[in-house]
Amino acid sequence: MAVELEKILRPVDAPLPPFPPKFMKVASGEDMVVRQVSREEIPDLLPHVEPLIHVERDYYDIVAVRVYAELLGYYRHRVQDEYVLIAQINGELAAIVNGRSLNKDVGVSYHTLALRRGLRVGAHAFAAKMEYHMDILGHKEVLIVAESPIGFRRWMIEYHLEKRFNVAHELGGVPSWALTKPLFDAARDTLVVGRRPVPEALLKKAQAAILPPSNPPKPPADLLGATRSMNDPTASALLLSRQRLAKLGEPEGKV
Repeated sequence: MAVELEKILRPVDAPLPPFPPKFMKVASGEDMVVRQVSREEIPDLLPHVEPLIHVERDYYDIVAVRVYAELLGYYRHRVQDEYVLIAQINGELAAIVNGRSLNKDVGVSYHTLALRRGLRVGAHAFAAKMEYHMDILGHKEVLIVAESPIGFRRWMIEYHLEKRFNVAHELGGVPSWALTKPLFDAARDTLVVGRRPVPEALLKKAQAAILPPSNPPKPPADLLGATRSMNDPTASALLLSRQRLAKLGEPEGKV
């Protein structure tokens, strides 16, 4: 009975061509490999995503919890035609990007999660997955949404995305934006980097193990600093207010 039910619950994936791995030098001078991961490798990613669920900064919390669910859905065969790409530096996990093929003409971008900041690894990984949609899967457009101001600047503004506000995105039903093939081609020279094939030793190191990120985003030591207000996402006003209150409570002559 359980086997028969699983046949009903499990979607039938279309055979998608694999993403050919690529590599590039990032701002630190290190080589970064972007490659596709299989279902069997998903359990190696989950422990590195879970801690980010508690990081409010830059909306890591909501992105991480959704990525965790999407990875688990892929691993448990509960999402149809999903793919997962990762970026690695010296074997360390630097970024995760995922999405799926909606049909032969349209792709859906899910998330871009950077686990190493300051090197544009997220932007490079996003460009790689758009390359996968356009050049490998042959999509005419990819539906995209952003959950953070950084994401909006990186995707909507840098790629000059078109509005598809008549189309609800799978991530919560919010209006979609679209990267079309002409827009992607226009961005190739400035936003899409990397070379193929990946040197054998470099690729083998990436495939050997998914190592923990050396400096992932962490929750602030001061939990009040994570509190988000409508016009002050860093909560600096709250921190300054608390400092003033603390000074008012000090002995006379020390205020």
